[in-house]
Amino acid sequence: MEYSACIFDFDLTLADSSVGILICFKHTLAKFGYAVPDDKTICDTIGMPLIDAFDVLTGIPDNPQRREMRDEYILKANDEMAKNTFFYDGVIEGLKALRERGVKVGVCSSKMRFRIVESFEKKAGCMPVDVLIGLDDADTPKPDPSGLLKCISKMGVDKRDVLYVGDNHIDAETAMNAGVDFAAVLTGFTTREEFETFPHVAICQELADLLRNIKLK
Repeated sequence: MEYSACIFDFDLTLADSSVGILICFKHTLAKFGYAVPDDKTICDTIGMPLIDAFDVLTGIPDNPQRREMRDEYILKANDEMAKNTFFYDGVIEGLKALRERGVKVGVCSSKMRFRIVESFEKKAGCMPVDVLIGLDDADTPKPDPSGLLKCISKMGVDKRDVLYVGDNHIDAETAMNAGVDFAAVLTGFTTREEFETFPHVAICQELADLLRNIKLK
């Protein structure tokens, strides 16, 4: 397959934000009096909407405090997230190179739009994407395909010409639900074996590998 548009997840696909995420989850759980689980348990929720992640981490479905906890997390993230987010080697250069070759570049993430913009501006000094869809732009969170389909629509491309790239099984499900090709990177916490159970065109160790080998129109 050849592609004229590439859309990427953000957390653990373009950038390692795990340090900031751990700080914010641990702070919030402790403040509300919950036991703080181990780092892997917390990191396994990356990609979920925050309120769903707090249900998982507290072990309480529809936790009545889930929205208050989300708000506390966001307040803590205002101080911690951007400075503890680090783009993977070659990512910014790779995104710029795609655009220089005429490929449209998008981001579709479960992270809030302003937080992604903040990370690009503070750590990359630019916004090397054409379309950005955050959690606040989607009708329903991933793996519902509405955000990804909105991103494709704003790009003005046919979904047959789109590759969606992510690090999480939620991203794989989103691409499948949207009917677009999917490529996985192993910089997150989903294993190669888990990705092999989903439709995919590639599974790469890191994004730089994919950017070097992707076939573009």
